[in-house]
Amino acid sequence: MIKRLNASRRALTGALIVALPVLAQAQTAAPSAPPSQPATREAQALPSLAPLVESVKGAVVNVDVQSKASGFGQGENPFMDRFFGGGEGRGRGREQIRQGSGSGFIIDAKGLVLTNNHVVEGAVAIRVRLDDGRSFDAEIVGTDPLTDVALIRLKGKVENLQTVKLGDSDALRVGDWVVAIGNPFGLASSVSSGILSARARDIHSGPYDDFLQTDAAINPGNSGGPLFNLKGEVVGINTAIVGGGTGIGFAVPSNLVKALKPQLEKDGAVTRAWLGIGIQDLTQDLAKALALPVNEGAIVSQVNEGSPAGKAGMRSDDVIVAIDGQKVGSGGQLTRTVALKKPGSTSTVDVFRDGKRQALKVQLGTRPDREGVSSRQRRGGEETEQSSKARVGVSLSNVDPRIVERTGLRSEEGALVTDVLPGSPAERADLQPGMVVVEVDRKPVRNAEELAKIIRKAPAGSTLLLRVEVPGNGRYLRALHIP
Repeated sequence: MIKRLNASRRALTGALIVALPVLAQAQTAAPSAPPSQPATREAQALPSLAPLVESVKGAVVNVDVQSKASGFGQGENPFMDRFFGGGEGRGRGREQIRQGSGSGFIIDAKGLVLTNNHVVEGAVAIRVRLDDGRSFDAEIVGTDPLTDVALIRLKGKVENLQTVKLGDSDALRVGDWVVAIGNPFGLASSVSSGILSARARDIHSGPYDDFLQTDAAINPGNSGGPLFNLKGEVVGINTAIVGGGTGIGFAVPSNLVKALKPQLEKDGAVTRAWLGIGIQDLTQDLAKALALPVNEGAIVSQVNEGSPAGKAGMRSDDVIVAIDGQKVGSGGQLTRTVALKKPGSTSTVDVFRDGKRQALKVQLGTRPDREGVSSRQRRGGEETEQSSKARVGVSLSNVDPRIVERTGLRSEEGALVTDVLPGSPAERADLQPGMVVVEVDRKPVRNAEELAKIIRKAPAGSTLLLRVEVPGNGRYLRALHIP
């Protein structure tokens, strides 16, 4: 079973309960250190990873995320329910906020951070903590669920950021040393080392699996963190582990991330090219049966009607061995290679047909969204637009005359706070459901729409001075920081 690496504090607590007695026993029984033997002196002469770690760890960050576990039912609101109640089961669909944490790394001095999609998916608030103690709110720039890669940006005034660069994952050899840094179980800046155990692993998490496997210790909370080579370059994004296994972790190769980053930064999503065929791996037995001079490639098992491949004359049982001069060793490699090309571009596909090699010119199409990724992204965008008034984590409503009557509010105008997201700027400003915002920067606020507009237009990094009325308890000032 493959597990994503979201952190769990309870798991850490359980691990400590088991480990502490063992540690205590070991400390009690530890003998005094013997004189150094030749082998010990040789071991002490081995190079240390400390200089490498010191040079890069400032760019590794903790990513704390609040995400939606479920949505509000139509019209459901916990504050309004207290006054007006609801039907049978009302309130059961109340939005639940899930707390999660992962890792990431800064790749641009302007505040761009790479992490995993599953770390930030569904996020309503993202807080990034740096190794130097600073923290920033962050926003999603782009995500690609099919490869589990996400790009986020630090908000506010960012300066003096340490960065790391993406290296060449194809240059890694099995057995090369690698170092992982991240936030396992909430333990910030944890370092582990190991080797590259294998390449091109398909763990059946998506159509483009091409993971690096490592035995460097990675655990829940390491998700999105970097895997370094000994040059201090990022060669992978730590993503998954084998459930119940030890020493088996997986990372998205840096060369794949390099290919996706420009689209994520520019468009917020990835558009992939498409041939429109079904494929299977060419095996030695099939190669012999087809009388082929090669043992590696991708057999065309099906050509979709009207597809780019069909229009180019491709047929079932054609064996694809290269595309644009790049060797194709398997069906998975063909899928990944085509996906990274530009839709609408023309590629030369080398095939064996009836034992003879020939080249076909194919104008690539755009891959259909079979997984519904774009619709999920649109829904997320709609939710963000609809909740623009909740930019700072606060839900608002107009003041209802019935609430004024029942609570003894002095104000019949203003913006009623109906819900506050945990950990949000609104919560940090000590806003609470039931409060009514009556002034912003000493100017009256008449309704929720007016306050929402002010919040939306407020510059990032600014602070709004709010005057709020608390039912039965007078008026107070609140300072609301705009991320």
